Amino acid sequence: MSRLNYILPALILIAIGVLSSVYIVDEREKVLRLWFGEVSAEINEPGLNFKIPVLHEIVKYDDRILPLDTQPLEVTMSDNRRFEVDAFARWRISNTVGFRRAVGAGGIPSAESRLETILNAELRQVLGDVNSSTLLSSDRVALMIRIRDAARIKAADLGVEVIDVRIKRADLPSENLSKTFERMRAEREREAADEIARGNEAAQRVRANADKTVVETVSEAQKEADIIRGEADGRRNAIFAEAFGRDPEFFAFYRSLNAYATSLKGSNSSLVMSPDSEFFDYFKSDTLK
Repeated sequence: MSRLNYILPALILIAIGVLSSVYIVDEREKVLRLWFGEVSAEINEPGLNFKIPVLHEIVKYDDRILPLDTQPLEVTMSDNRRFEVDAFARWRISNTVGFRRAVGAGGIPSAESRLETILNAELRQVLGDVNSSTLLSSDRVALMIRIRDAARIKAADLGVEVIDVRIKRADLPSENLSKTFERMRAEREREAADEIARGNEAAQRVRANADKTVVETVSEAQKEADIIRGEADGRRNAIFAEAFGRDPEFFAFYRSLNAYATSLKGSNSSLVMSPDSEFFDYFKSDTLK
C-alpha cells in the first residue's frame, strides 16, 4: 500500500511532464521555440512536436492573410483640399524570426500598430503629391498600388508582407462640407450671372439691330414716298399748267370756287368784306369773263 502511494504521484508527475513537453503545430500557424527568450527553432511543418518543459517557450502566430483597418486619416492634397481617407490593408507574416525580433512579446497587436503607422505615412506622402481629382477618379487604383509598394518595403523590416492596400472612403471633413457647398453655390451663382449678362448683351444687340432695321426701312419707305409724292405733285402741276394754258379764265374760275369752298367751311362761317371785292366777281355775273 505504501509503494502505491509513491507510484501514483510519480505517474501523475510523469504524465504532466509528458503533456507539458508536447505541443501541436496547426497548418494555419507559424511556431517559434524559444530558449530563455531567444529563438532556438522555427517549426513550419504541422503536427506533433516536443519541447523541454519550463526551459522552452512556444510562440504561435497566425500564418493566414490578416486584415488591418486603419483609423480615418485627414490628408491635404496638392491643391490644398483636405480629405478624410479611410483605408485598409491585407498582410501576412513572411519572416517569423524577423517578426519576433521586431515586435517582441507584443505579437500581432504590436505589429498592427506599427504597420498602421507605416500605412498612414505612405497615405500622406502619396496623396499629398496629387490633386483631389486624381483621388476621386479611376486613377485611384494606381495610387493604391504606389502606397502598397512603398509600405511593403518599409514593412519588410517587421518581417511582414503587405499583400494589398485599398482606399475605402475619401470624403471631405464634416466641418468643410458647408464651406464647400457655399463655394459651389457661389460658383453656380456667378456662372448664372455671367449667362444672364451674356443673354442681356445678346438681347441688346438684337434690339439694336432691329431698331436699326426699322429706321432704315422707314427711311427708305419715306424716301420712296417722298419721291412718289414729288413725282405726283409734278404731274399734277403739269396737268394744272396744261389746263391753265388751254383756258386761263376757267382756271381762274376753278380757283375761285376752291377759295369759296375753303372760306365757307362749317355751319356758322361768316365773311365780312366789301361787295365790290374781287372775291365776289363770279357772284356778280352769270357769265364768265
